[in-house]
Amino acid sequence: MKTKRQLGQTDIEVTPIGLGLMQLAGGLGFLKFMFRELSIDTITQIIKNALDGGINLFDTAEIYGNGSSEKSLTIALKTIGKPKSEIVIATKWHPFLRTAADIKKTINTRLHCLDGYKIDLYQVHFPYSLSSIEEVINQMADLVAEGKIKSIGVSNYSAKQMRQAYEVLLERGLPLASNQVHYSLFNRKIEKNGILETAKELGISIIAYSPLESGLLTGKFHDSNDPFTNAPFFRKTRLRSQLEKSRGLIQKLKEIAQNYNATPAQVALNWLINFHGETILAIPGASTAEQAQANAATMNFSLLPEELTQIDKVSRKF
Repeated sequence: MKTKRQLGQTDIEVTPIGLGLMQLAGGLGFLKFMFRELSIDTITQIIKNALDGGINLFDTAEIYGNGSSEKSLTIALKTIGKPKSEIVIATKWHPFLRTAADIKKTINTRLHCLDGYKIDLYQVHFPYSLSSIEEVINQMADLVAEGKIKSIGVSNYSAKQMRQAYEVLLERGLPLASNQVHYSLFNRKIEKNGILETAKELGISIIAYSPLESGLLTGKFHDSNDPFTNAPFFRKTRLRSQLEKSRGLIQKLKEIAQNYNATPAQVALNWLINFHGETILAIPGASTAEQAQANAATMNFSLLPEELTQIDKVSRKF
């Protein structure tokens, strides 16, 4: 498999599998109900295993512990001693109850949390600012002009909103690099609502978050006699309703995984980053070093066209 691909129409090269870093803020704010707290030693090993496996894209956000995820990432990177030039860091501005003017007011805080590491991709986390999309995106474009960020992305934008952002940046001579959205074999809405089609038309990368559906696509819950014992409450209700519905898909993933000495999760991720050419990037999270290593190993093989088609057919039943 080709190890790197172009991020949208930018000159940034990223690995098709990145590492989502929401879990680095476990134990803080609303995330304490979602993730357990991780020690800095554990975080460092997670980052190291991701890097050793070839991953260069790390995705974090302001809202992940009010900067604690960003800080933990850079502490780990400094401990490991990885050159800044070999890392692609994506982070996000949180727009709730804020105007576009806040983007410039808070950028130095983001840079301070990253402690010397550059922002390669700065994303608008949601399309819910008190300002218009045009105002928000123009403020982001100003940051590129000022040299404070390298490229611009959005997150959770509809096809229409994504096109609006693209057109604003086109007038500024800049590309819209990406749209980060929920996408997995169990959630393929972007194939029907115009987001994927628009991304392909405009040359925008789709960054898929929750690509393993909180562990559902790993098969671990299907294999357990008591699958939800250690799952957080918010996951139990969601996963319980989806468990039986997804058994056929999990069985197909297991069958194909045997061909590569892989896991169902690796096959699910491999399908995501290959079925639509190079449009899709995936950023699974990892709460253990072993998970980070396994996620990275997804890039060590490529599913055959007929296997991609088989998985597609089973997944479309949902």
